[in-house]
Amino acid sequence: MDLSNLRPAKGATNRPGKRVGRGQGSGKGGTATRGHKGAQSRSGYSKKVGFEGGQMPLQRRVPKFGFTNINRVEYQGINLDKLQHLVDNKVANDTITLETLVENGMAKKRDLVKILGGGELKASLKVSAHKFTASAKAAIEAAGGEAINL
Repeated sequence: MDLSNLRPAKGATNRPGKRVGRGQGSGKGGTATRGHKGAQSRSGYSKKVGFEGGQMPLQRRVPKFGFTNINRVEYQGINLDKLQHLVDNKVANDTITLETLVENGMAKKRDLVKILGGGELKASLKVSAHKFTASAKAAIEAAGGEAINL
């Protein structure tokens, strides 16, 4: 073994790439497989994201309107009749917490929950949630319960 026959270990290298632009004798000289003229034949060429060959790109064809508030806070709304349903099915008796709602698939673990005034509540409940509508709070208190903000 000497310097003239050193080789990388078998499998250590990928298959050899074509060496382009190394003269006519290599068969890949001249245009170096880039073709003639045009942006792609130039050095430093890079296609812009979303470029469609000169056709009007999709992000410019689609109409844009409205406004998206980046500070918007999304709440998972739950109506009073759903809370009454929990009581009727003997899932909850006198208190409803976020854990109760998560266990019954009404909200996800990280959701912010808002109790809405839809439906009718007959049971006296202590309800814990992040927010309440005025009608929901009134209905809970009218039924002899308590609305607790988290």
